[in-house]
Amino acid sequence: MQPNIKYSEDVVPITDLKINPGKILSQVDKTRRPVLLTSRGRGVAVVESLKDYEEKTEEQAFLRGVVAGLMDIEECREITLAEVKKRLGLVK
Repeated sequence: MQPNIKYSEDVVPITDLKINPGKILSQVDKTRRPVLLTSRGRGVAVVESLKDYEEKTEEQAFLRGVVAGLMDIEECREITLAEVKKRLGLVK
């Protein structure tokens, strides 16, 4: 779980990224918190570690699959284990 955002540290102008990108990347790596980049006071992008991004993407895909499965059950679109094996060619 990521720590809460610290607005005094994690919201930075995009010019800071242009001037010293290594500092921003080190901060993201060290704190494991994303950094919000702003331009003229408005948020324009988020910088986060690749590991955190991949974990979030995998979690979202898993949760979408769970929701799709629950919707299938609710709408009576379920099949037996024997039918699954047959469709996958696991039954001779």
